[in-house]
Amino acid sequence: MIRFYKKEGNDLTLIPAPEKNCWVNIAPPFNMEELERLAKQLNAPYDYIIDCIDQYERSRYEKQDNAKLIVINTPILNEGFDVEDEATYITIPVGIILTEEVLITVCSVNNPTIEWFEKNVLKNIELNNKNLFVIRIFERNVYYFLHYLREINKRISQIEKELNYSSRNQELNKLLRLQKALIYFVNDLRANELVLVKIQRNNFLELQDDQTARELLDDVIIDNSQAVEMANVYSNILGNMMGAFGSIISNNLGHVVNRLTAVTIALMLPTLVAGVYGMNVDLPFQHHKHAFTIVVVISVLVTISFVIYFRRKRWL
Repeated sequence: MIRFYKKEGNDLTLIPAPEKNCWVNIAPPFNMEELERLAKQLNAPYDYIIDCIDQYERSRYEKQDNAKLIVINTPILNEGFDVEDEATYITIPVGIILTEEVLITVCSVNNPTIEWFEKNVLKNIELNNKNLFVIRIFERNVYYFLHYLREINKRISQIEKELNYSSRNQELNKLLRLQKALIYFVNDLRANELVLVKIQRNNFLELQDDQTARELLDDVIIDNSQAVEMANVYSNILGNMMGAFGSIISNNLGHVVNRLTAVTIALMLPTLVAGVYGMNVDLPFQHHKHAFTIVVVISVLVTISFVIYFRRKRWL
């Protein structure tokens, strides 16, 4: 779906067709013919748009004629995962294309970074200053990385409580999906940081006369570096936790086996007595009038003795 926005007062307004200094957002569903017509209409390189909808596109920037392309990776919740080993969170590329007249954002899936701007949460957006708007996108992208990292930390703490009493691999599989998400985050945050630093160093956005944009870009680079460090710390902690909790699960499973063994031994004598007295042979107390009671009492006493012994050994 292709949407066009322009600034009216302090708000973004949806318009039916592109015009000068508008924002064009390209998100699914769309088709190639529609994108090709749009590229010609906006005088934007068609290959830039195609590159941006490639889910494996790397973070980068480049310039072609009067158009600039910036690709950064943004985090999303992987809501469609069904396979056990898929990551809870993944990253996808978002393309930003700057032409002389419009700003274009392209993404192969709907993502919260762009949707946040579409909801008109941020007031006083200046579409005339396209470079500042681009940096605002960078800023929001880093915010969502930090937000999802905090969510991952909460999930780890929750799973940690469950693991203390678990003897299954289900919790470890959850941790594995979170660890994969952290690996994606670390790699893509570093790639984004490299792009941001190069954009700043090479003055790709030509911010020499815009102090506000320069300062905001500095803050974004600092926040992105903090997100990299946070992702590294969580990844290291999670790796160590998985090893430790693997041992905990094995230990819990050992306790379960001990309990089952103790119960089996405790019930073995009554079962043995019942089997013996079911045989058609001479047996003790078989002619005694209280034979059944005597056998049952002895079996119960021996069973209780086993139970007391096992409880002292903490097998039960």
